[in-house]
Amino acid sequence: MRVLIVTSVQAEADAVGSIDHSKVIVGGVGRTNAAAATTEAIIRDGAFDMVLNTGVAGALPGGGLSIGEVVVASRCVYAEEGLLTPSGFTDIAALGLALGDFSGNAVPVDERALTRLSLLFRCGPIATVATCSGTDAAAQEVVRRTAAIAEAMEGAAVVHAARRLGVPGVELRAVSNTTGDRLRQAWNLPKGLTALGEAVPRAVSTLRAGSATRR
Repeated sequence: MRVLIVTSVQAEADAVGSIDHSKVIVGGVGRTNAAAATTEAIIRDGAFDMVLNTGVAGALPGGGLSIGEVVVASRCVYAEEGLLTPSGFTDIAALGLALGDFSGNAVPVDERALTRLSLLFRCGPIATVATCSGTDAAAQEVVRRTAAIAEAMEGAAVVHAARRLGVPGVELRAVSNTTGDRLRQAWNLPKGLTALGEAVPRAVSTLRAGSATRR
């Protein structure tokens, strides 16, 4: 199994390091960079069996995640796509539109990968946001819209781009901080990166073991 590992910044790629028969790329911050870099890597290099978006993330309120904990996305949820009205947020499906070959704002992850990785790590929805939650109200709104337990800025775009090109994808994140009021956020980026560096090789090994079993 050849795995494309997509991070957003160099520090995350450095934490992951080199993994045999895998390609680690720094796609850049945000959805546009993530989708473009994933698409470019698949088209240029080809022959990837799995795309893994990874990096650090912020724990959302009510999700029960601790700094240094690792979470695999049960689905990757776009938090902003939709309509905001005085009565609240309406997602893409409620508008009668579609973002792809799936319903609503949640990009499905590869079920086989999710089954394998959920044996190792916490599992739950991860929100993909354009604006990170620096107030309590913003963090609670992301939870209301997505039911996510963590937020990052690239996952849905990476998995979505891979899906369009026929490559299964999944998102795996290590928690580096809390969300909510910026002045009260707890941060430990080194701990998050250390957890990331330990989790990704383990995840890739587990995915490969599952692939070998299916053969």
